[in-house]
Amino acid sequence: MGGPHGVASFVFHVLCVLLTLSEAGSQNTRDCAPWCPLNSSCVNGTACRCTPGFSSSSGEIFTNFLESCDDINECGPPLTVSCGKLADCENTEGGYHCMCSPGYELISGATTFKNESENTCQDVDECQQKPKICKGRSICINTQGSYTCQCPPGLELNLEDPRLCTDVNECTSGRNPCHSSSHCFNLVGTYKCHCRPGWKPIPGAASGPNNTVCEDTDECSSGQHQCHNSTICVNTVGSYMCHCRRGWVPKPGFQEKQVDTISCEEISFPTWTAPPEIKSQSLSGFFERVQKMSIDFKSALTQETIQYLIMSVDDLLKTPGDLEALDLSSRHHTATYLFSGLEQILRTLAKAMSGSSFIYHSPGDTELSLMVQEQGSGNITVGQSHARMLLDWAVAAGAEQSGPTVVGILSSPNMQKLLANASLDLDSEKQTELEEIYESPVRGAQLRLLSAVNLVFLSNTNTDKLNSKVTFAFSHPREMPGTRQELICAFWKSDSNRRGYWATSGCQTLGSGNGSTTCQCNHLSSFAILMAHYDVEDWKLALITKVGLALSLVCLLLCILTFLLVRPIQGSRTTVHLHLCICLFVGSTIFLVGIENEGGQVGLRCRLVAGLLHYCFLAAFCWMSLEGVELYFLVVRVFQGQGLRKRWLCLIGYGVPLFIVAVSAAIKIQGYGRPQYCWLDHANGFLWSFLGPVTFIVSCNAVIFVITVWKLTQKFSEINPDIKKLKKARVLTVTAIAQLFVLGCTWVFGLFLFDHSSWVLCYTFSILNCLQGLFLFVLYCLLNKKVREEYRRWACMVTRNKYSEFATSTSGSGSSHSQTQALRPSESGM
Repeated sequence: MGGPHGVASFVFHVLCVLLTLSEAGSQNTRDCAPWCPLNSSCVNGTACRCTPGFSSSSGEIFTNFLESCDDINECGPPLTVSCGKLADCENTEGGYHCMCSPGYELISGATTFKNESENTCQDVDECQQKPKICKGRSICINTQGSYTCQCPPGLELNLEDPRLCTDVNECTSGRNPCHSSSHCFNLVGTYKCHCRPGWKPIPGAASGPNNTVCEDTDECSSGQHQCHNSTICVNTVGSYMCHCRRGWVPKPGFQEKQVDTISCEEISFPTWTAPPEIKSQSLSGFFERVQKMSIDFKSALTQETIQYLIMSVDDLLKTPGDLEALDLSSRHHTATYLFSGLEQILRTLAKAMSGSSFIYHSPGDTELSLMVQEQGSGNITVGQSHARMLLDWAVAAGAEQSGPTVVGILSSPNMQKLLANASLDLDSEKQTELEEIYESPVRGAQLRLLSAVNLVFLSNTNTDKLNSKVTFAFSHPREMPGTRQELICAFWKSDSNRRGYWATSGCQTLGSGNGSTTCQCNHLSSFAILMAHYDVEDWKLALITKVGLALSLVCLLLCILTFLLVRPIQGSRTTVHLHLCICLFVGSTIFLVGIENEGGQVGLRCRLVAGLLHYCFLAAFCWMSLEGVELYFLVVRVFQGQGLRKRWLCLIGYGVPLFIVAVSAAIKIQGYGRPQYCWLDHANGFLWSFLGPVTFIVSCNAVIFVITVWKLTQKFSEINPDIKKLKKARVLTVTAIAQLFVLGCTWVFGLFLFDHSSWVLCYTFSILNCLQGLFLFVLYCLLNKKVREEYRRWACMVTRNKYSEFATSTSGSGSSHSQTQALRPSESGM
């Protein structure tokens, strides 16, 4: 502490503090404590007391200087005071007071009171104190402790200002109180119900806003219409229409079925004259009778006129006279002209009939069925024994049609003479479908008319595209379609030159059975059932194929006998020639006999034929490949008389195709046979089990062919350089062409035959390959000197003459010819 002086100073200060504390303690026992908090009073030097209305956590008196005095909520739970009814307790700082609830006040007019005994709260009438509290036409209604604004009937409180009333539109607010037969009119604060135009109040019914009931006014019976005396008034709901009487039509400039006044005139027979471009006495006589009908026509005798017209048409068709001498185009033009004229006349005359239906069966077996109605709905059926038709009445009426609705069908079995040899126009979808079925282009069809020709006519003249389809059932003799034949539903279509032809677009054949065929069309015309025999194959091409194959079979048989019997030419190359001819002979025979699948069903027989053809032609190509190998050895390697052994030749020639066919059949036996031809199916690439090996063999033989021609060119130059160019070119050309057929290179045309409509490729491929047997016979037999000598010897033996020594000497002198002569294709065995 710095020495004795510092110690003395410290002791002095401690004594001073102790003295001060002791003095203070003695004083506090007598004075208030200075630390009492707000809202409290001092009790003594160590305690404080909270002011009334306040309390501390320790009670009324507390000694902890950290305590505080907080306000006591006399109005909160637990409730310690009571203000009485219609009053609320409101807490204040250090106390409380009572106030009347909103909408109530004390009788004295004071605002507060202290206890329940002073409670004189009573309801305040706001409507009397504030008479303008509700606005406009709203009415103030006092309630216990409050008020409300109410609107008179026809008004409602405004959503934005609930003290204001606005008008209620009962007619548009969804609360239409009027009857469905009347019309609602809104008024300010109310509404009225009136009858609609064309309606009137029901007699005897109460009249008022809510119970006015109306009924339609019949202007026709009451005379309130304006229809002309040549028309008929037809009442409608709320209105009426004027239309012409049956057998009458509007005069030019007027339109039927209008409220306005129209004027009508009697229906006249339509003008129908002979076509000027057709020169025929029979046709002229028919139209003279038509003109007489037109002059004598009366609407009261409409049915008799129709019958006479149909009999006149029958007479013309049964005895056409010089019409049969007309050319095909003129006859078809005449038929088209008759169809259009009959349709127009029958439609017009039907509207003049008095009845709703008419059925007529003429002596010539022509049938007419008519239905005439002012209004109709739903489906209707029209027709007789030749044909029946089912259609929607709305289709018959059409849009914006005037007068009665007419539906008719005229079935004539006497049209065959005029429509004979007509052509058929197949739509693209039908054409594609037939080509998929027959797997060949369809070049047309030969047609035979089975049913009667059925002329359909309606009031609706716009029938090129109908909203709903029309269903027909046509009767015809029972006949089963043969090969490439089909029963089709066709219609007669006019071209730009007013000629006609059969067409199928827009019509679908639904089914046939029991001498009837059902069809469905989306347009109307003249219809018939035809037996179509489709021209699937080109008869010229088919004739070339059959004649060529027959000739090749004869030549191949001669080749086989020659290779077996002529010993001087025996060798490995002759073995290859022999088996090539055998495979081609067997394959061509099976092709001619069994390639066509007559039944259309792929059965065991068709699959067997397809499998045998697959094997035989693959074997033929394998032997063609061996021909190429032998030729390569002969020309390039110059191994004359040498080649593969016979067992290897047979193993390759017959074993490889057997392996390919076995694997193909094991993978997909269903690939053998098609509905039209007993051959490999195109689906899923199964045809490549044949095309793949063929393409490989033809490609390899093509390479050998090029090498052979090149080597032959060199050899001709080496043997005799002085040989004339023309002669050299001729020998080389003959050799090259011959090897094309031997090596099968002509089949390359078939590999590029993707489109069967390419007739150039079709004819080229058929001619070259159908005559392959003929070319082999000429090359290996007729042009081979040894074979010719053997043929002469056989001929002499047959004629019982000795073999000529001259022939022998000739044969021997052949060996002394020059090397150029020895290498001619006719003598070299190539």
